[in-house]
Amino acid sequence: MNPSHDLSHQNKPKPKAVIVGGSIAGVSCAHALILVGWDVVVIEKSRRPPKGNPTGAGLALDPLSQELIGSWTGHPELLHDITSPAAIDLNQAINDEKSRKILARDENFNHRAAHWSSLHDHLFSALPPEIFLWGHLFLSFSVSNDKRSVKIRAQVLDTEETAEVDGDLLVAADGWNSLIRKHYFPDIKRRYSGYCAWRGVLDTIGNSVTMKVSDEMIQKMYQDAEKIWHPTFVQVMRETKEPFVNAIYDCDPPERIVWDNVVLVGDAAHPTTPHSSRSTNMSILDAAVLGRCLEKLGSENLTAALEEYQSIRLPVASKQVLHARRVGRIKQGLELPDRKSFNPNTANWEECEMLQLRAHLD
Repeated sequence: MNPSHDLSHQNKPKPKAVIVGGSIAGVSCAHALILVGWDVVVIEKSRRPPKGNPTGAGLALDPLSQELIGSWTGHPELLHDITSPAAIDLNQAINDEKSRKILARDENFNHRAAHWSSLHDHLFSALPPEIFLWGHLFLSFSVSNDKRSVKIRAQVLDTEETAEVDGDLLVAADGWNSLIRKHYFPDIKRRYSGYCAWRGVLDTIGNSVTMKVSDEMIQKMYQDAEKIWHPTFVQVMRETKEPFVNAIYDCDPPERIVWDNVVLVGDAAHPTTPHSSRSTNMSILDAAVLGRCLEKLGSENLTAALEEYQSIRLPVASKQVLHARRVGRIKQGLELPDRKSFNPNTANWEECEMLQLRAHLD
């Protein structure tokens, strides 16, 4: 073995990834890439880590996501401490007399429920703090002529100066309204699902919310809930100090999620409705697959690694986005192109099985 060859290999600089977006998708990618030997810089417009911020409210982690997070942080027991078991997926219908009918029940759901900010803090705290550029608003990027590097421009919010960051790979984790995705797909628009969702954070310290609504709307929500839901659930709703409304959107699956040395992950790649509990889980799996493709093929074969990532993730994620869209319309009683509106009183087992969160997710 040639010692000089070994030394030159050891002194070879690490490849560098610039991740735009410090949400769960971004910090997951930071974990996955650091684990396989990459240097990482995370650009995030928020001025500080979003600890205690109720944005995103609740989420559910599937068993694979739990395993991946534990492998990244090295402390799976801490994840267990900040989550609650969601062992069963139960779908039931309630009529005007509050009589219940079970439509579908999955005894092996084995998810764990978490608050968005708790999970983010868990992932963020296990990363080197110096990799984050807080208060940096992404402006633009450019890929070198030889496709070997990428330059990112960002505004430093505290000084209004423009900073430039160079890297070998640009990871777009900048969410459903991704500017990087718009660069490649300027005509892609959000698709309104046709309905909204009430959300809220039950917290004794009274955290703020992302979107306030009128008192009249809140009282109407309580009145409707009392007609349908169990009194205990209604009490939880009343103790949620500032409920808010989310309009539910997604996007049609894109044709590509990779260009040269630019890759989309998380909601930047596949904005989805919440009905199959996939948004966070898809982001985590995107990060894991990206890391493993880079590890397998090496930074010297970056194009091939990204193409492999795309070939693995794009078909599955696209299928899950469309499945979540379909389940949402079924649960809201809306029509589908190939079937009439779902009727819980006449639905057969095959129709009810579509309601399960784990259905058709492979």
